Amino acid sequence: MNSAHDINNLDLNLLVVFDALLRERSVTRAGQTLGITQSAMSHSLARLRAFFDDALFIKSYRGVTPTAKAEALAADIHAIIDAVRNRVLSQAQFDAAQAKRTFSLCVTDMGELVFIPPLLTRLKEVAPHCSLHTLQVPPQQMEATLASGEADLVLGSVMNAPEGLYQQELFTHPFVTIASVKNPELGDTLSLEQFCRMPHVAITLSSRSRRAYDSVVEDAGVKRNIAFTTPHFLFVPLLLDHHPEFLATVPQSLGSVFARHNLVKVFEPPIALPKFSLRQYWHPRFHQDRAIMWLRSLVKETFLELPESMR
Repeated sequence: MNSAHDINNLDLNLLVVFDALLRERSVTRAGQTLGITQSAMSHSLARLRAFFDDALFIKSYRGVTPTAKAEALAADIHAIIDAVRNRVLSQAQFDAAQAKRTFSLCVTDMGELVFIPPLLTRLKEVAPHCSLHTLQVPPQQMEATLASGEADLVLGSVMNAPEGLYQQELFTHPFVTIASVKNPELGDTLSLEQFCRMPHVAITLSSRSRRAYDSVVEDAGVKRNIAFTTPHFLFVPLLLDHHPEFLATVPQSLGSVFARHNLVKVFEPPIALPKFSLRQYWHPRFHQDRAIMWLRSLVKETFLELPESMR
């Protein structure tokens, strides 16, 4: 025999009514927000009172006031409503304007500096209750991080990305060579002789590989004088400031940001270098997830709108 308080005897729509009453403190206003009549609201409140064996909401001169039991139930019922709206219903549809969710992106420190600001601006416009979280993981942990849901997307130029992941090209970006504004030797151009002779900073993104992010220089047949290697893009301009004789070859988008802050001079490399593809990667487990599908579209649209100097 079912108990009077068995979940089968509770219409879960009544929890939506409870949540609206708690928020509006008025039967009339709560009914208006839910699009139901005052009579239907009164009937639902009566059913809630019977189920919880408590008045729940007492009439007052301002509308209704929650009882101690209603206040004790408030947090749990709100959590249930929030979970249904933002976790369950999001699988059927994703309403960006109403959703409350934190999206997680794997990006390098360069990605945080260059690409996260415009993405945050766009997110604020179309999904004001959502937020972004970034993390960095070694390339060898990329698939597991996406599979677990710890990250929703990976953004970047990933060498030897796992074959099982979906990927989409966002745009291609060229390389530029940067030098400190304090460098006394360089004017408006950079010669091949200077490029080969001057010491370089190289960036490598994997602790298990000595292959540099900018190894396309060596692939083009030019041997550099590499004086220092680092996994941190953002350390490069500081190092160039302390050692003005150094050069570094970085994506154009990053060089443009450094140049806008008057930290470096930007040169076209004296050798022909291929462009790199910037892509977004995601796991097959979440290929049909409505929220992640929406996020991928937002990222693609945002990057298409970036000025040429940022690509």
